[in-house]
Amino acid sequence: METEINDIRLIMKETYTRLVSFKSENNQESFNKEFLKILPKIYRYVAKRLNSAVSNGKLNKGMFNPNDFTDQLFIEVYDNIAEIKDENELHAFLFKKVDQLLEDSLVEEEFDHVFFDNIDTYSKPEWDAMEEKYSRDGDGDFVMLEEMDDKSLNKDNYILDHVFITDEEKELAQKLDASLHKERIERHVQLVLDRMDLGMRTVFQLFTNEGFTLNEIANIRDATLSEVEKDLKKARKILRNSIEKRFLIDSN
Repeated sequence: METEINDIRLIMKETYTRLVSFKSENNQESFNKEFLKILPKIYRYVAKRLNSAVSNGKLNKGMFNPNDFTDQLFIEVYDNIAEIKDENELHAFLFKKVDQLLEDSLVEEEFDHVFFDNIDTYSKPEWDAMEEKYSRDGDGDFVMLEEMDDKSLNKDNYILDHVFITDEEKELAQKLDASLHKERIERHVQLVLDRMDLGMRTVFQLFTNEGFTLNEIANIRDATLSEVEKDLKKARKILRNSIEKRFLIDSN
């Protein structure tokens, strides 16, 4: 995962140099072709945000397509690339812009208090029923554009190391790894994430999936560093508790 993140940062730096050159030449066609090379990861992020809104009942299926936002992102980046002061800022700039586009269009999501107030009491059959309904009604990535059809982009890799971080917790993670399929854990994590407060969910996803630092996330979210740290800590705690209650206690 760390190698992949470093590769993305290197690609972003190289892309930034070429984008600035094409913009100085007023060559929008070449600019767009170059930008298209880095679009798949942003497209996936947009698709996940839209899927969460559908799952939470804040958006009807088919109301928006990720293309609606990524197409606008082309224009935003071309018109505002002068705002990016150096090659290290392009990555965060893209996610900040697309976050603004999304939040201008989507109804604000509310924290699912009923779900989390009862999270300690759900039985295994209740969890299974929720997961089945989630899979049927809200989950499932949007279809990628043909030129972006990379199967590796269709799943987020929610490794247990992102949730279980202390030495004691890592022992629990090893027990889970030995008894559950990776896909089962990923689906549970996404189910719980989709019912979280938007801030918590977005911070967790930007930190774990996109590899941003907490300072970068604070910039993307227009939040303070302490707010971002608090959201990440709360997201991890909720996920850890839900995993322990559903899988570890039942397996004892």
